[in-house]
Amino acid sequence: MRNSLIAAWSIVLKDMKAYYLKPPNISWGLLFPLVWTGMFFVKTGREAGDIAGVLPGMVALSVLFGTTSMLAVTVTFERKAKAFERLLLFPVPLGVLVLAKTSGAIVFGMVNTLVPFAIALYLADLSMVSWGVVVPAVMLVAVVSTFLGLFVAVSVSEVFEAQTFSNFFRFPMIFLCGLFFPVQDLPSYLQPVSMILPLTYGVDLLHGAINGSAMFSPAFDVVMLLFFITLLFSLSLRSVHRRWIY
Repeated sequence: MRNSLIAAWSIVLKDMKAYYLKPPNISWGLLFPLVWTGMFFVKTGREAGDIAGVLPGMVALSVLFGTTSMLAVTVTFERKAKAFERLLLFPVPLGVLVLAKTSGAIVFGMVNTLVPFAIALYLADLSMVSWGVVVPAVMLVAVVSTFLGLFVAVSVSEVFEAQTFSNFFRFPMIFLCGLFFPVQDLPSYLQPVSMILPLTYGVDLLHGAINGSAMFSPAFDVVMLLFFITLLFSLSLRSVHRRWIY
């Protein structure tokens, strides 16, 4: 176990040195969510004081695009260079190896949220925010988004394919998961679609903690996020087993 942990930590450090703060990760993970939020304010004419209403969406977008962009680079690039296959030869359990490859993306996604929170603290009074719920909510959103990115990354062969496939999930989530528009305001035929997207429950948890407008109870949101985390992690492991081990 000790050797496995040392190996996992080495993988995390290697990824941090090799891939963090690269232009694609910064642009997709940080600038895009901020630009989208600015466009939302311009389009709707909302004031800066309304920042609490869109802060959950800003946070979720920063996490989603940061984590998925990170995995598209780290896993897909290493697969193309045959580095990922060499990692599979390490005497480390596959689950530990995958967690090591995803830990950096989880941390990267959580760090991304510091920017929208800093902007919100400057523009508005956030004394009503329940930080004790926000922190675990951000962590769960980061984990589920990372495992979604992992599932995409292990299912394709090229970086551009991973980015394209990621967008297949990411852009519909902007409109269907309650980031900036309540799920209740969606057409009735789209609301069931939003219920099968993991980000819906993460955003709902953030809405409840930041502005008290959640659809579900925090416990239900957490259970659903844990369900999607388990599902996506299991599917990713199965894909790795099928494509490289068996």
